[in-house]
Amino acid sequence: MSSFDEDELCFPQLLNSSCRKVILPYFESLFTYIILSSISIVTVFLNMMVIISISHFKQLHTSTNLLLLSLAVSDCIVGLFTLFQIDLIDGCWFSGDIVCVVSFALGYMSTAASIGTMVLISIDRYVAICHPLHYSTKVTIKRINVCICLCWMFCVLVHCLILKDNLGHPGRFNSCVGQCVIILDYASGLADMILSFIIPVTVIVVLYMRVFVVAVSQARAMRSHITSVTIKCSVKVTAKRSELKAAITLGVVVVVFLICVCPIFCVLLSGQDSMLNASSLSFILTLFYFNSCLNPLIYALFYPWFRKSIKLIVTLKILQSDSCDTRVL
Repeated sequence: MSSFDEDELCFPQLLNSSCRKVILPYFESLFTYIILSSISIVTVFLNMMVIISISHFKQLHTSTNLLLLSLAVSDCIVGLFTLFQIDLIDGCWFSGDIVCVVSFALGYMSTAASIGTMVLISIDRYVAICHPLHYSTKVTIKRINVCICLCWMFCVLVHCLILKDNLGHPGRFNSCVGQCVIILDYASGLADMILSFIIPVTVIVVLYMRVFVVAVSQARAMRSHITSVTIKCSVKVTAKRSELKAAITLGVVVVVFLICVCPIFCVLLSGQDSMLNASSLSFILTLFYFNSCLNPLIYALFYPWFRKSIKLIVTLKILQSDSCDTRVL
């Protein structure tokens, strides 16, 4: 074999068993590296800001913010998973079979946990807007913590079962050295699609449609010219303006999430992934990963407390004594 051929192998010393590199144009390869690296670094950084903010400042210890904390943790893991995917740009995996399986398993689990947290956020907003008088009693921090723990435990358990063949025998589906392949059988893939996409997205859409209808009717009621007596009565059965604002903000998060996540699941559901060209598939995957970076950007746009928290963290003022009691709202 010529030296040119050896240069195309992932492991030149393994002539007969090494995978071949995917030869990409220099600028295309460089552009892909820069984009994925930037998305990964920004995603991890911004979501770490969310995690530190909500964990550190006592004023942010609310039921809704705990859901945002869970979402930030899952998004942060997805950001780290994106960093591992950079290793596969040239078609070669150099980190070993165990790291391959573990990174993909964490990617699957964190994505499922992110979708599950979106469902919990939708339920939280549904109760806050549609049943405001019962919100404080039905949605407590203790219950939210239990729901978040159950969500993560369910995602870990389900994907350990779905990926049991891959986890039990790392690299069993590799056809050559330097490959990182995860394969699901038809039943496992169908179960993952139903549990991780179809059911959660259906619940999210139905709940937020109901929230949107109620929020619009309440906004109209607050703008309408009715008597002071009627207003006093209606205030008792309508959500606070802060709840409506939170619903709008989290509604934006949910809509952006669906826009970013639905394409890849729809392609997998239709079974047309093999018919897409490399650029189309790369765009869909990049959009999927980019969603984890968008969430904290939405918080920065809509939540003043997040911008104030970042300033306190970056300037290291959170290291001061009693900084956890700082008013950020």
